[in-house]
Amino acid sequence: MTIKLYCFGESGNSYKAALALQLSGLAWEPVYVDFFNGETRAPEYRQTVNTLGEAPVMVDGDLRLSQSGVIQQYVTDKTGKFGGTTEAERYEVLRWVLWDNHKLSSMAGMTRFLMNFLPEDKRPTEVIGFNQARLKAAYQLLNSHLEGRDWIVGTGVTNADLSCCGYLYYPEPFGFDRAEWPHIDAWLTRLSEQPGWKHPYDLMPGNPSDRA
Repeated sequence: MTIKLYCFGESGNSYKAALALQLSGLAWEPVYVDFFNGETRAPEYRQTVNTLGEAPVMVDGDLRLSQSGVIQQYVTDKTGKFGGTTEAERYEVLRWVLWDNHKLSSMAGMTRFLMNFLPEDKRPTEVIGFNQARLKAAYQLLNSHLEGRDWIVGTGVTNADLSCCGYLYYPEPFGFDRAEWPHIDAWLTRLSEQPGWKHPYDLMPGNPSDRA
């Protein structure tokens, strides 16, 4: 049975789940969520897809899951991939996924939205500046951690990598320049060289150019 992932290309959180499914080799297909025209806020979506009004949502038979980290863990449980090879690594992977959700992706996603998907006259300059300062601290930590390492945890791709990369391939400006962070840059390149990897706009339907 083919797994369905409700997602849209502009969503870094959707990308985390889609990339885990893609690299795992599981049979899956995207279901486009028209976020920018309010689909996730509609009563029908909340009643039939996700009561939280969010994407991504994964459906595998009778099982329905939301939150990218939960979906990533489901992929791990189903395939044995991306979860680490020892008990210590499994907890370390979880630690980085939670760190990313709180310190990196949450700030990157919000800042990118404020800078690119709001009308220019409604962009809160002070909030953007504050968020970018927090992001810089996160980049510094991740860049230092990746010095001398190929992957965030262990010797292969894990959910730590698939979570932390969620927003870092997007072209829209939000205060991240790969050239300024050489260890992050090399890590992103390694990840993009994995068999089956695709850029978020190639992996999922939905692109800012669709609304241009």
